[in-house]
Amino acid sequence: MRILERSVFVGPSLYAHFPVIRLELDLGELEKWPTGKLGAAFVDGLVAALPGLAEHGCSYREPGGFIRRMREGEGTWLGHVLEHVAIELQNVAGEDVTFGKTRSADKPGVYSVVYEYVQKEEGIAAGELALRLLSSLLPAELQPRGSVPEGWEWTSARDEFIRYAQRRALGPSTASLVRAAEERDIPWLRLNEQSLVQLGHGKYQQRIQATVTGRTPHIAVELASDKEETNKILASLGLPVPKQELVQNEDGALRAARRLGVPVVTKPFNGNHGRGISIHLMTDEEIVEGFKAAREHSRSVIVENFLSGDDHRLLVVNGELVAATRRTPGHVVGDGNSTIAQLVELVNADPRRGIGHEKVLTRLVLDAQAEMMMDRVGYTAESVPQEGETVFLRSTANLSTGGTATDVTDIIHPDNRDMAERAIRAIGLDVGGVDFLTTNIAESYKSIGGGICEVNAAPGFRMHVSPSEGTPRDAAGPVIDMLFPPGSPARVPIAALTGTNGKTTTARMLAHITKMAGYTPGLTTTDGVYIDGQRTVEGDMTGPVSARMVLSDPQIDIAVLETARGGLLRAGMGVAKVNVGAVLNVQSDHLGLKGIDTLEQLAEVKRIVVEVATDCAVLNADDPLVLKMSGYTDAKVICYVTMNPSHALVREHVRAGGRACALEAGVNGAMITLYDKGSHIPLLWTHLIPATLEGRALHNVQNAMVAASMAFSLGIKLDAIRQGLRTFDTTFFQAPGRMNVYSEHPFKVLFDYGHNAHAVAVMADLAGRLDTTGRRIVVLAGPGDRRDEDLVAIADAVAGRFDHYICRRDDALRGRDGDEVPGILARALRAAGVSDAAISIIPDEQKAIDAALNMGRSGDLLLVFADALVRSWKQIIKFRPEGTPELRAESGAAPITPPVTEAAFDESSFANLGDVVRDERGVRFSRESDD
Repeated sequence: MRILERSVFVGPSLYAHFPVIRLELDLGELEKWPTGKLGAAFVDGLVAALPGLAEHGCSYREPGGFIRRMREGEGTWLGHVLEHVAIELQNVAGEDVTFGKTRSADKPGVYSVVYEYVQKEEGIAAGELALRLLSSLLPAELQPRGSVPEGWEWTSARDEFIRYAQRRALGPSTASLVRAAEERDIPWLRLNEQSLVQLGHGKYQQRIQATVTGRTPHIAVELASDKEETNKILASLGLPVPKQELVQNEDGALRAARRLGVPVVTKPFNGNHGRGISIHLMTDEEIVEGFKAAREHSRSVIVENFLSGDDHRLLVVNGELVAATRRTPGHVVGDGNSTIAQLVELVNADPRRGIGHEKVLTRLVLDAQAEMMMDRVGYTAESVPQEGETVFLRSTANLSTGGTATDVTDIIHPDNRDMAERAIRAIGLDVGGVDFLTTNIAESYKSIGGGICEVNAAPGFRMHVSPSEGTPRDAAGPVIDMLFPPGSPARVPIAALTGTNGKTTTARMLAHITKMAGYTPGLTTTDGVYIDGQRTVEGDMTGPVSARMVLSDPQIDIAVLETARGGLLRAGMGVAKVNVGAVLNVQSDHLGLKGIDTLEQLAEVKRIVVEVATDCAVLNADDPLVLKMSGYTDAKVICYVTMNPSHALVREHVRAGGRACALEAGVNGAMITLYDKGSHIPLLWTHLIPATLEGRALHNVQNAMVAASMAFSLGIKLDAIRQGLRTFDTTFFQAPGRMNVYSEHPFKVLFDYGHNAHAVAVMADLAGRLDTTGRRIVVLAGPGDRRDEDLVAIADAVAGRFDHYICRRDDALRGRDGDEVPGILARALRAAGVSDAAISIIPDEQKAIDAALNMGRSGDLLLVFADALVRSWKQIIKFRPEGTPELRAESGAAPITPPVTEAAFDESSFANLGDVVRDERGVRFSRESDD
């Protein structure tokens, strides 16, 4: 039994619309051993190790259902058991996860095991520990070799896993803030492995780190950390504080204690969480020990008067007290029979107590501090306290050290409430905690005394959210309402689109429209991340990492996410939901990879984008597979896009008041027209859109229709949509590798990244519609990781449409031999009736393009399908026909002939593509290396 492959999905995927982990599990010989055959010993051992499995309903949907499945008949297979154990382990660590499913794969004994997770590392570790636990429970003869290390013990492994999970999980305070944000539909992103969290998207974001917010003044945090300065400021306002002195050594501590009068308290100058604090110190020996304990956490130590009374934490948010809690240090109560060690075991048996922050309360530990507290009263761990006697094991009342908390918010005296609010305002904190000692919180400190011993920045919320006794308080809600007042925005509009072809151009069109409308867009594409039109990251950025990158940028106020098949299969979407989702088409490409073998399976992957759309799903009604996706979206509106004005379904949809975008014929050409709620909205003539080459590039007409539909569904005004489409063209600057045209040679070059049969056919159709007096020449290729039949389909898409064919390969062979791809293309062309004389095999891309350029004559049209876009485009525009004078640049590079216009070498055309140099006439061009 072993894990063959692991995939971590961070967002919506084929398996769920939330984060899940998928394991490909090979049971091997254990395929013959379902739980019924393994017997009761296996099931009993598993339930003993994880009693919480008794609550799993499984297919019976009631507690005990899963255990029933394991026991009845043949039982169930270990892949299914692993799923439930991985879920329960996360439950034990404090995570609320429930979802899982297991299905057999194509190979015998291999299963796809999917289960929900909250934290990635914890989820992965849960799967690994589940595998080890199951292996340990198998009979010795069935245990996979090396699956259980020598000396491995379940209880220790479980506790180690819990601690591991807690180190990576959000702390209880941060988690409560995140939950409060989720309740208000505010998105969040974790920015590091600790407690730094972004709430909201783009320019609306706010940040928190634990309970410190992005609005918490730095000076206030510094003051709260400076116990001495805090004491002075509060005292100057007449607030009740103990007298104190700052000391540097043991003698100074003793002298301070004598001046202040015992009992005293020693604590670190800038400590927190109760670390290093010693209270009620009477003797010189105790004071010295207290000084040493504090010195471990700070170079300077504070000695102050001991204030009698109960320890209270008063939480103030945005100037108002929102919760008050009485804290009691960790302790045991004698029964007259049990030792202190036995009493600790009884206390820890409380199901509310766990490891660290796992549960409401933390387990008591008999450590050095507990021994010191017992020694003060003459006890050891083996002492037997009298019945009803309280033995304190901690000097401070922090929950993290085993203390308990009782909510007293409803009974706090108004004077004490006002005192806490004044103290936090005096320090300047937006969120702060006041540690207040008093014998009775229901009576005014003015009457019975008491005092503030500390003011805390980043106060913990655990004691208020989950008190040991009393009413839980919403400590996090007021913080979120302070950061995001009701009615204020937290999200930016998000548009996501996918499809086999056209998605990059459509995404660029939409981002350009939003910019024309006054937005600051964040855009992800196959060639990088763009913020407000400037590329900030280069590379294929169509997965979840780039989506997160855009939404984290504090500049953007709208996001346009090109979403590719690869990212969806590898890690899911980067956002849980989008406002507008669109699918352009589903065509044969990448089939045979990652378990996607059919167009129907590919459609299921791309469908995810509209499954998570909330406002509008934009669907290409001319593609049957896309049209069927209308039954899988919960978006409020479906917008169909069609180039067929007679589309029967779209007609009925429009007549019912639905939204659609259609291409309508008119006297002046073809008009892109919107329909919505019975309105007929002529938008723009296609020949006015530069990217359509006067309406000839029908694929870009369709892309423009999708972009317009998405923009309209985002609420962008019609004039801005028109302006955006009229100013978007297919220059290399705006759309590199997407139908770029170069006309400065005697012949015309059409340059495109098309790499599948559908895209190649579209460009071949366009080449046939363009006016050409000479020959048509094509440079053809296909990615090496495509199936042979896909490469043949690429060749078939151009066969018979050109006068000459040059077959090449990409630089990256992707598992093929050097001449294999061009050889397959050439054979397919011959099989389609193309003569040998019309076919050239030139494997190297640069040499193939150079050959095509040298073949070009006046009036010819060259269609070049390129892979290395920047290199190939520069090769085209810098080409010098033979027999013309050279034009040399400062670098000594070969010149360009015929004379080149400034527009052809516009520096902006190579933004972020390399160093710019000048030739001797001042023309500027890129000098990027070819690597």
